Amino acid sequence: MQDIALAFWVPSSRPMCRTEQTLTGAGGTIVSDATESMLRILDALALGTVILLASTALADAQESSSAIESPSADRRLDSLEGAQLEYYNAQYESAAALTLRPCTTDVNDLAACELRTAALLFQIRRALGPSADKGKAWKLCVGCPALLSAFEVALARGQALARARLQQNPLDDETLFLLGKLDLNYVWLHLGTLGHKTGWDEYWEGRRALDTVLARQPGHVRARVARGWVDYIVATKVPWGARWLLGGGSKKRGLLAIREAAGTEADFFTRAEARFALWDVQVREHDAPGALATASILFRDFPDNEELRRFIEKVRVQSSRVQAP
Repeated sequence: MQDIALAFWVPSSRPMCRTEQTLTGAGGTIVSDATESMLRILDALALGTVILLASTALADAQESSSAIESPSADRRLDSLEGAQLEYYNAQYESAAALTLRPCTTDVNDLAACELRTAALLFQIRRALGPSADKGKAWKLCVGCPALLSAFEVALARGQALARARLQQNPLDDETLFLLGKLDLNYVWLHLGTLGHKTGWDEYWEGRRALDTVLARQPGHVRARVARGWVDYIVATKVPWGARWLLGGGSKKRGLLAIREAAGTEADFFTRAEARFALWDVQVREHDAPGALATASILFRDFPDNEELRRFIEKVRVQSSRVQAP
C-alpha cells in the first residue's frame, strides 16, 4: 500500500485547473473574472460528479453479496491477521510490532516477514516526511537508523527462509511470490524512499519471481498487483532511454492489471491490497472520481485509517469551497 499526497486532483478529461489556466505578466498572475467564474462552475460540476460517483460506489459495495468479508469482531484474530488489519489501517508501528515474533518463530513466518518489511518501509517514509532532500531528511530522522536495521533483519530472515524452501520445492509459487515481494520492498525502500542507487539484483530476482508465478498461475491476484506496479513505475518514473535496462514497462498494462485485480474475488486482505494499489494509481493518474470512490470503499473496511479519512474530508472541503457563492 503506497502513501499519497492528501490533495484533490481534477479528472484528466476536464479543462485544466485554475493554476494551469492563468496568464503570467510582469505584475504577476492575471485571471479574468469571466474565466474565474467559468472555472468555478466547472469545478462545482466536477466535484458534484465525484461525490455522486463515490456515494454510488460505496452504496453498491455495501449492498453487494460479495463473498469477501472483513475479519469478524467476535473471533480472535491470529497474529498475522491482526498485523494485516493494523497495516491497512495505516498503523504501521503496531503492524511491525505484531509481526516481530511470527517473523522468527511462527508457521506464517515468511508472510509475516514480508508484511513486517512493508510496515517498516512505511514507518521510514512517514518519519522522513515529504522533504525533497532525502539525505538531509535522513540526518534529521532520529529513529530511522533503528527502523532501517529492523527492516534489514526481517528482509534477511525472509529471503533466507524463502530460498531454503525453494531449494526443496522449486514449484512452491507462494514462497516464490513472497521472495519477489521481499525483494521489491527492498527496492522501493532504497531506490524510492531513500534515494540510494542500489537494488539491481533484488529488482531482477523480484521481477523474475513474479513472472514465473504468473506464468504458472495467471490468476494469482497479489502477483498481478505487484507485477502491475513494476510495469507502471518503470513506465512513469524511469527515463525512456533507460527503461530497457529494467526490462521495459507499460503504463497501460500496469493500470489494467491493477484495475482487474481490484475487481477480482479474493480473500479480504488480498482484495484490500489490490484496492489500495488501485487507489494509489488513480490519484497518480488524477482520476478524482475513481480515487474518491475507491477510498470510500476502503474506508468502510478500514475506518481507523486516518489517511483515507483525511483524503475523503479534503475532497468534501474542496467541494464546499468551490460551490460557495
